[in-house]
Amino acid sequence: MSIVRTALPLVLLTSLLTGCAGLQKTDWPKCAAVGGVGGAALGAIESSSWAGWGALIGGGLAAGYCWAHGDGDEDGDGVPDSRDKCPGTPRGVQVDANGCPPEPVAVVEEVVVAKEEVIVIRDVLFQFDSAKLTSADKVRLDKIATRLKNEAANARLSVTGHTDSVGKDAYNQKLSEKRAHSVTNYLVESGVPRSSFISVQGAGETQPVADNKTADGRAMNRRVEIRIER
Repeated sequence: MSIVRTALPLVLLTSLLTGCAGLQKTDWPKCAAVGGVGGAALGAIESSSWAGWGALIGGGLAAGYCWAHGDGDEDGDGVPDSRDKCPGTPRGVQVDANGCPPEPVAVVEEVVVAKEEVIVIRDVLFQFDSAKLTSADKVRLDKIATRLKNEAANARLSVTGHTDSVGKDAYNQKLSEKRAHSVTNYLVESGVPRSSFISVQGAGETQPVADNKTADGRAMNRRVEIRIER
């Protein structure tokens, strides 16, 4: 019986401490509870009056051992330090079983670029019966120049001048050409590469977009178009 009384407490104490070794520091209340039960059992082996002291001593030893040897969680992410492969994770960040934030899912953004676009300039007025730009025309073209300079280097630009039907066909043809060249030259002076322009031409009155019988229709037809091919 004396051998049992000596060996059994050691076996129970060893089992208790081994079980606590796998816990975290914050689990010390659980260790204390288990240690108290184990201590009471050990004390009761000697005498029923020792059960209370056994519970107190066993609980204290188990809690202390758990705190001293238990696994910590320094960053508070719920993963013990011994398994945490990403220590120092900020508070509140979701982590996986290894204590690491999940890898961000790659987002593929599809940008749809129009292969072709036409800028229609109707408020370029020119001087009367002339291809010379007015001050107001230049302000308008400055904005368009800024836009075109942001285009890719391989963008190809085609400029076409148009007139209304007032006047002779041949005259309108020449006037539309002069106005197309006038707009192109100003854009080049403003920084748009001349090499980007693959075509500068006039269409005269041959491509109306509105009725030339009305003042509004003729105003719609007097225009310069810049076609962008990307």
